[in-house]
Amino acid sequence: MEDKPVRKGIKKVGAMLIASALSLTMLSSTIAFAAEGDVNEEYKKRFEIMYGKIKDKNNGYFSNDGVPYHSIETLLVEAPDYGHVTTSEAMSYYMWLEAMNGRFTGDFSGFEEAWDVTEKYLIPSDKDQPNSSMSKYNPDDPATYAPEWETPDKYPAKLDFNAPVGRDPIGKDLTSAYGTDMIYGMHWLLDVDNWYGFGLRGDGTSKNAYINSFQRGEQESTWETIPQPCYDTMEFGGPNGYLDLFTGDDSYAKQFKYTNAPDADARAVQATYWANKWAKDYGVNINTYVQKASKMGDYLRYSMFDKYFRKIGESSTAGSGYDSCHYLMSWYYAWGGGIGSDWAWKIGCSHSHFGYQNPFAAYVLSTDPDFKPKARNASTDWGDSLDRQIEFYQWLQSAEGAIAGGATNSWKGRYETIPSNVSTFYGMAYIENPVYADPGSNTWFGMQTWSMQRIAEYYYESGDERVRDLLDKWAAWANSVIKFNSDGSFEIPNEIDWEGQPDTWTGRPSDNANLHVIVVSYGADLGVASSLANTLAYHAKATGNEKSKENAKKLLDCMWNNYQDDKGIASVEKRSDYSRFLEQEVYVPAGWRGTMPNGDVIEPGVKFIDIRSKYRDDPDWSRVEAELLAGEPATMVYHRFWAQCEFAVANGIYAVLFPEDDVPTNIGDINDDGYIDALDVSLFKKYILDSSTRINKENADITGDGNIDALDFLALKKMLLQ
Repeated sequence: MEDKPVRKGIKKVGAMLIASALSLTMLSSTIAFAAEGDVNEEYKKRFEIMYGKIKDKNNGYFSNDGVPYHSIETLLVEAPDYGHVTTSEAMSYYMWLEAMNGRFTGDFSGFEEAWDVTEKYLIPSDKDQPNSSMSKYNPDDPATYAPEWETPDKYPAKLDFNAPVGRDPIGKDLTSAYGTDMIYGMHWLLDVDNWYGFGLRGDGTSKNAYINSFQRGEQESTWETIPQPCYDTMEFGGPNGYLDLFTGDDSYAKQFKYTNAPDADARAVQATYWANKWAKDYGVNINTYVQKASKMGDYLRYSMFDKYFRKIGESSTAGSGYDSCHYLMSWYYAWGGGIGSDWAWKIGCSHSHFGYQNPFAAYVLSTDPDFKPKARNASTDWGDSLDRQIEFYQWLQSAEGAIAGGATNSWKGRYETIPSNVSTFYGMAYIENPVYADPGSNTWFGMQTWSMQRIAEYYYESGDERVRDLLDKWAAWANSVIKFNSDGSFEIPNEIDWEGQPDTWTGRPSDNANLHVIVVSYGADLGVASSLANTLAYHAKATGNEKSKENAKKLLDCMWNNYQDDKGIASVEKRSDYSRFLEQEVYVPAGWRGTMPNGDVIEPGVKFIDIRSKYRDDPDWSRVEAELLAGEPATMVYHRFWAQCEFAVANGIYAVLFPEDDVPTNIGDINDDGYIDALDVSLFKKYILDSSTRINKENADITGDGNIDALDFLALKKMLLQ
């Protein structure tokens, strides 16, 4: 493979030629070539380094119990509202990371440990969802209807015992298959260190406590939530615990309630598939954990059903079986019951976002005999889901190639009549931002990369030509919106927006000429960029697309050369939304008063910080508050667990997919633009004056002495003179 060119007619310069011309005896060749065959050694090495940083206890990614935090840093508000909580998403990334490590080492004990930690802390146990209560669940009467409203001030939502609710067609089969009425799925949010103080089952002290936040409509941002325990013993909050903030009833009982994020459970299945495949190559048996993934996939089918099991496309009518099944991966499923009482409930979800779909997991659960779920019809259900998900992507692909939001069977969350001018998919209405509108759930570019990675991986593994055009069109758009800058940085879309809507689905894809994506802003989200690189790498390998391969590699190289630190990868973030720490009022109904476990008062007029006063003790708070009071956006650097795993895995995937590639480290190409020229000299001079200037430090160490200094600068100037 040739080195990068020097401009102005100067011949291409290889490392050894430079050494000869400059008589720099300390210079050594930094061009690394992968060994023939198995993997690309350079990218494997990068995975190993990242893996080591993530697993280094001194870096703080894991609790003492081995649970990964959402981020190393604690002062963080996004979907989780504190950095040291965790999500089911993080657990699925943990499995993926360990599966990748097993691919290179043959040691799958880390993967098994990830599953063990998940089962111990993220899947509610018999104590957290007592089967004595869950056994009272009646599939013919699965739940009581409550309407959804747009804004928090419409809550609590009054229960309506007369509204139609359909029949749960898979409940009895699951009980028969597994001998229990308990649900085997991850709850989405865990207070790892018991920062809020709810504890497990109301004890106030136990760590790894199940909590929830979102409960009050599409306009309820994280900044407007009231954290609450999943196991509400009424020890905290008001006289009825937290229950009467969300649901209106004549009386309240102590109860437990959990919410599953289907995309995380599906990613766990995805990671387990690869772990199983790679383990077999080493003669290692991980069937025990394959069966756990299969079981999780069995219960994950609840995400395929309308929230109240109403007919798809006839949402005013109760379903009587699979007529309530949309076969998509919806935003959630949920379950709960009374504490020491004889009742329980389960619900699906009426709203499906393209970003939550996982055709790869559906493919695994429907075709791989190792993963075949036990319950009757389960494998067939996943086969039908695979077909429906593919159609869903095709229906939602914009004219440019990006994928639009999703569909709902419950217009406005209240099963209202769908307007005649709204397009439909099997009778479900198109919705631009399913479930959440502050911010819009399909305005984050990461949804594109997360979801399409599964499509690319699915095409690579299955060769299903139904997704080829879909994937090619999306990749062409994605490649067109990547920017590589002369200083070694990059930009990818951050926020996107939408115009128009797709054509009503007829069973065949259309060009959706009236549906368009708009890039609103750019950024350098390292987790999303890693996911994009992963997606493009699979697309390149499966189709031979050179542009996708080039950009996957450039993204990985750029992040490796310019965004590393001693804990992983990170970049500076400007968080203008952090003004809501001080400004955002959290709606509390008139006359309602209660307390958080630490004594923070919950009452009308409180702000976000008022019911999370412990944030004032955070080591970053004084600085952030000062920035906010000065009218400046808060400046943050985050090491999110999922983003570190995403980058590590993306390097690992590139190593596996492209073992034949050489990986040149191009000495002298300071700005990573592919050339060695006066721009590199100028940038190097700036770096000498200000060491915070971003450069490719590997390429800048021209003398090979481990330092970047004036000797390297002089060597670069001599290089150009040659």
